[in-house]
Amino acid sequence: MQMSLVQLAVALVSVLMQSAVMVLMVRRKLRAAYPFFYTFLALNTISVAIGMVVFSYAPNQYAAVYWTGSTIVMLLGFGVIYEVFVNLLKPYSALIDLGKMLFVWAAVFLLLAGFLTALVTSGPKSSRLMMACELIDRCVHLMQCGMLLLLVLFEKRLNLSWRNSGMCVAAGVGLRAAIDLSVAYGVEKLPDMRPQFSVFYGLAFIAVLVFWSFRLLGTDVAPATSTSSPSRIILQRWNEALVGYRYGDLAFASSHIDSFLPGVEQTVERVLARKAVQ
Repeated sequence: MQMSLVQLAVALVSVLMQSAVMVLMVRRKLRAAYPFFYTFLALNTISVAIGMVVFSYAPNQYAAVYWTGSTIVMLLGFGVIYEVFVNLLKPYSALIDLGKMLFVWAAVFLLLAGFLTALVTSGPKSSRLMMACELIDRCVHLMQCGMLLLLVLFEKRLNLSWRNSGMCVAAGVGLRAAIDLSVAYGVEKLPDMRPQFSVFYGLAFIAVLVFWSFRLLGTDVAPATSTSSPSRIILQRWNEALVGYRYGDLAFASSHIDSFLPGVEQTVERVLARKAVQ
């Protein structure tokens, strides 16, 4: 099976566009702020380039190369989610501490889900590993879609700006994840149209890369803080409540689960009480 000219052209344009986005990140000095995202683009570019060569000259090895590259890119995609939230919540140190704990538990859950999937799946070892990787990959994509949905629905409530580089990265990653999940569903239902779905995904990803290029060329707006916001936004209230309960320094170091849960309830009550007073 040979790669069509359209598929080859789409893959080449994708490699060039990803390289252009990385160059823009270096020029705008965003590489240090988003190292996971930069590495995500770099490895995805290398994966596509190697995949084209292997598909053309060693098709029997293409599956192994594809799944290896996809797994690495998927793990970096999870890191991008964490990276975006840290940058968007930079003014709120207590919320960042809480987010770190949640992301650690999310990573443990994904690894456990993948291990259990590989354990209960029948067939050769390679097939079980592929099923586990595919499950984790779809979970990460769902998380990326959820991140995009959260930002779209609560952008004004959280006092975020679409001119911020973190919002730009989150929007593109979320759109790519939604397209990937849609294409995977389409291929599962219509396997004979796999080449057409592959071209569609490539064109959609190029559109996302164009969006990243234009947004990274624009003026970057820093995340809002309590001093720049005309009102006490919900993120500020949560941060103050967490700091008041000393989550940022002491609570996460405690190993007593019985004291943690009542603390969460108290924090929620404080946030709601402050909101009612305003």
